[in-house]
Amino acid sequence: MTNQVPIPVIVNGAAGKMGREVVKAVAESPDLNLMGAIDHSAEHQGKDAGELAGLAEPLEIPITNQLEPMLGYVAGERQGPPGVIVDFTHPDSVYDNVRSAIAYGIRPVVGTTGLSPEQLQSLADFAEKASTGCLVIPNFSIGMVLLQQAAVTASRYFDHVEIIELHHNQKADAPSGTAIQTAQLLAELGKTFNPALVEETEKIPGARGSLASEGIRIHSVRLPGLIAHQEVIFGAPGQIYTLRHDTSDRACYMPGVLLAIRKVLQLKSLVYGLEKIL
Repeated sequence: MTNQVPIPVIVNGAAGKMGREVVKAVAESPDLNLMGAIDHSAEHQGKDAGELAGLAEPLEIPITNQLEPMLGYVAGERQGPPGVIVDFTHPDSVYDNVRSAIAYGIRPVVGTTGLSPEQLQSLADFAEKASTGCLVIPNFSIGMVLLQQAAVTASRYFDHVEIIELHHNQKADAPSGTAIQTAQLLAELGKTFNPALVEETEKIPGARGSLASEGIRIHSVRLPGLIAHQEVIFGAPGQIYTLRHDTSDRACYMPGVLLAIRKVLQLKSLVYGLEKIL
């Protein structure tokens, strides 16, 4: 590693809670080189990304809202590996961010959720035409990947399952991308869950949660004090089987983020899900 040119990295959403953790993790990794910190919050413009992330020393990299000039600058650096952009922004902007990055030959690692299936397919087509790697990761936690694998195993033996996801009240999209992905993994088994025993009536619309594929229900909770949590609850006569993953510190996502930064350089198309690169 010491003889290799570090991977150039841009962090988009650098002033947010996840963005600050990414800035810190990248800055502390000798094989990575933080070259840009993007954020559109007016209050953080010009601030040092390292100081904002809580590092002991400034990085002399100011927060800026100029994404395209930064993409062009990193793309123009011809020595060493291609650049990578880590995106933790907002569902409203992530699609355009990723298209712009691919257009410049910068490899996106996307932690922002809320992309529609149509948007994901469009980005996948664009990345494949450009032969540019792109990773879309609903959840960077190794523990969540293990929960999903356990849920897939359990679903072979249970016909009833519901998902509850709990997040902080600043999360913009619901259900979470992780919960949607979990439901998709269960639906891929080709069985329909939760066969109806009665004709249900919702006295308040949405009381039974959102309906995903194959009869799977997802319930979303948003409260201050939460970070990111998910339960997958299986039921059968005489028993309940619950799988739960709790996040207590955003640092738990950083091993997955760093792995994705290094792996995306080996890809030529869009890959969805951390489990695909483990």
